[in-house]
Amino acid sequence: MKSLFTLLIVSLLFLSCSPKQEPKTVYIVRHAEKILEGDDPGLSVAGTARSKKLAQILGQKEIQHIFSTNTIRTKTTAQPLADAVGLTIEIYDPKNHDDLVKELRQRTGNILVVGHSNTINHLANYFVGSGEKYPELQDIEYDFIFEVSLKEDGSTVERKVFKDY
Repeated sequence: MKSLFTLLIVSLLFLSCSPKQEPKTVYIVRHAEKILEGDDPGLSVAGTARSKKLAQILGQKEIQHIFSTNTIRTKTTAQPLADAVGLTIEIYDPKNHDDLVKELRQRTGNILVVGHSNTINHLANYFVGSGEKYPELQDIEYDFIFEVSLKEDGSTVERKVFKDY
């Protein structure tokens, strides 16, 4: 009986020492519209306008960190917000979402992540849990913003469009 009591006390101590999820929101977006030429194209006129709109939408959301893949179109999508809030864009590897998810959970404050049509759904799906998973975006889909709310009791993901803000 004494060992059972000791085990219970040790378990409670372990649970109380485990890190709690810092409440925050992670915004996950695909890069804005790109020029259709070249291996690492920049943004089109429409893409440049969308990147400025993204900065307007998230400018008041207290973004503390910005992550982007290492392509011109993703970094250029994030740059107007980075300039507006005085942050440096941090580069992540889209082939290693496990490390990125771990980093997102550990950081404090709200976060923007800019990726690609075939990666952002996978990232959002890490936070969906057993719920319905999001499919890859089509080549013509640029207007989705995945809003991930991380809380102590779990996470929720909501897929919105730019006009919802």
